[in-house]
Amino acid sequence: MTRRAVWGAVMAAALALLTMPAFAAAAEAEDFDPSLEFKVDPYWFDLKLGPIDLSINKAVIYLLITTVILCVGGILVVRGGLRTRPTKGQNVVEMAYEFVEKQVAHQTLPQRGIPRWFPYLATLFLFVAVNNLISFIPLPMSHEADTFPGGLPDLGLYAATANINVTLTLASITFLATLVVGVQTHGVGGYVKTLIPDAPGAVKPFIFVIEVLSLLLRLVSLSVRLFANLLAGHLLIIMAGGFAVLVGSVIGAVAIPFALFFYVFEWVLVAGLQAFIFALLSGVYIGYAMEAPH
Repeated sequence: MTRRAVWGAVMAAALALLTMPAFAAAAEAEDFDPSLEFKVDPYWFDLKLGPIDLSINKAVIYLLITTVILCVGGILVVRGGLRTRPTKGQNVVEMAYEFVEKQVAHQTLPQRGIPRWFPYLATLFLFVAVNNLISFIPLPMSHEADTFPGGLPDLGLYAATANINVTLTLASITFLATLVVGVQTHGVGGYVKTLIPDAPGAVKPFIFVIEVLSLLLRLVSLSVRLFANLLAGHLLIIMAGGFAVLVGSVIGAVAIPFALFFYVFEWVLVAGLQAFIFALLSGVYIGYAMEAPH
């Protein structure tokens, strides 16, 4: 067994031990509802400005954690300049840079668009990827309050990207970027003409409506894909672990390997893959808006 496999097994076992308090608390209450783990009630303060809700909830906390990791980590890596003999942190940053450059930017954007939009795609990929990865680390942000010292909730799993508001906001940024690029490249009238292909006159209005709908549906395809994958993965882990506690005995123990399998599968494959797909599709949409009408 390789060192990586051993480390993965240790992490999975640690996950099972750390999240058992959440499942046990649910079992004692005899009202186990996995969806409660995705509640986003305010933690420290409730702030509303008219229809705008600026309350601090665990989705916001996870977004802030991701921002701190990326900003502080990036500063620490480049502090003092890049080294000819790179450190481990520099290696990770360079690998991420090369991956996004070769597999996303060069595959989706025309050459003239890479200098401007590569930073956005790289930031988008890293932000989603780190959000997804930390969502599999048990943190004291479960729905059960005051179960740990200091009034902290018990340990639980949560993904900010399993909140449709977060993924819809990220998708909206890409959608607006697509419109801006299209108008900058073709002008307002020219961009509208790109949505009307060369077809018989009577058919053009119908095709135009379909093109506009497909443009709007990009918001759905981007946001729902990421949201649904992360939500489903976390629900599977929580339900399998909760089943083991609720049922108990030998039958319940059978669910633990399933929970560990889902955990490893989601963490190793789905977290990074969904970040890549989100950045890739964003690049496709932006790059297509730069192209001449067909």
